[in-house]
Amino acid sequence: QLQLEESGGGMVQPGGSLRLSCTVSGINLDQNFIAWFRQAPGKKREGVSCSSNDNRRWYSDSVRGRFTISRDNNKNTVFLQMDSLTSEDTGVYYCAAAPRPWRVLAADEYNNWGQGTQVTVSS
Repeated sequence: QLQLEESGGGMVQPGGSLRLSCTVSGINLDQNFIAWFRQAPGKKREGVSCSSNDNRRWYSDSVRGRFTISRDNNKNTVFLQMDSLTSEDTGVYYCAAAPRPWRVLAADEYNNWGQGTQVTVSS
């Protein structure tokens, strides 16, 4: 059974850092794209970053240069290192899996999702 589980969320001050993890079971990570999305209260779910099975990476304009996605296929885990956080980064962060998404940061390309982890950036 396919499962994705996010961890690493929490509360951090502006300018701080967090590292999120997405642990995947039930699929071969090296045959799937894994993406991170976030959703703030009252807003649409937004694609943040994506890692392909051949290690290509994509970032949204809002996080490029501050966030870094990486994967460890041996541990079935994808990481999202988030630096220079601002209040605009607050939201629930989800990871999602798909074998061959066309639009890698579009939520409707993914049908396997984790439960999410809360990230709050506040002073």
